[in-house]
Amino acid sequence: MFSFSQRSSNLFAKSGVIRKFSQSACRRGYEDSIKNLLINRDTKVICQGFTGKAGTFHAQEALDYGTRMVGGVSPKKAGQTHLGLPVFGTVKEAVMETKPDASVIYVPPAIAADAILEAIENEIGLIVCVAEGIPEADQIKVRSFMLSEASQSPVSWAPIALEIGIQPGHIHNPGNIGIVSRSGTLSYESAAQITGVGLGQSICIGIGGDPFPGTQHVEAVKVLLDDPNTEGIVFIGEIGGFMEEEAAEYIFQYNKTQVNPKPIVGFVAGRTAPSGRRAASDKIAALSRAGVIIVDSPSKIGAEMLGAMQERAVNTSTSASAWSGV
Repeated sequence: MFSFSQRSSNLFAKSGVIRKFSQSACRRGYEDSIKNLLINRDTKVICQGFTGKAGTFHAQEALDYGTRMVGGVSPKKAGQTHLGLPVFGTVKEAVMETKPDASVIYVPPAIAADAILEAIENEIGLIVCVAEGIPEADQIKVRSFMLSEASQSPVSWAPIALEIGIQPGHIHNPGNIGIVSRSGTLSYESAAQITGVGLGQSICIGIGGDPFPGTQHVEAVKVLLDDPNTEGIVFIGEIGGFMEEEAAEYIFQYNKTQVNPKPIVGFVAGRTAPSGRRAASDKIAALSRAGVIIVDSPSKIGAEMLGAMQERAVNTSTSASAWSGV
């Protein structure tokens, strides 16, 4: 439900011309858009549902944090200004005038899918929707459309760079630990602990607890493993579904087998599961096989990550010394 990143250059490539969604040659695949999670201080953001209570509050919080908000969408207040920014009647108008890299959506669950689809149709590279309880049929519709057209993630956040979503800024600090979480509350707890032990966050990605999220665990893990500014990862899962197992398989193939793999500390909420839902034990077993350090309480995440990072530093130093002596 959030994504945080410390970057100095804009990772969203711009051609200088308005992107036309109707021309199939301009469309990008979903895999192409995953890297858009790597937000930075130059990321330009619009807000859908801009003038509502939630939109106003969180947009102001984002502005105070340093996010480059460039405008918002509110059909009934088009042509006005709000929080010192222009208000547009449609996403298309906002895109034409501001050329945003991301959109954050604060609308009720019943109309959230329409807002997401409008952003996808206008080829916004990162879509952050914080609504909980979006009807599952709508989630499936959005996920299906998104896989062929664009990327969507529930929240995005970057220490010292920007906030996109509802993550509290004071618990974060710039650093090299990436966080991916299905739980909003545990993402806050993880970030606070990482900051508390003297580390900091490179990027935090919240994928939400709904059955059909826009961005899934394995996709977020790919971004974090490939990101040179991320040296360790906190992985928060929950009962239900197979996302954690899919991510574990990827971690096994592309991290555990490395000479000096990135430390990953994991916690899966829910030691027992209702009938018909995947239990935490299955997910924990898969993650453990992949080399993830599993903690039995979220209160241990910070200390475990600090220890893992210290051990990795020693291993890196030892490997470098051995290489120099060859």
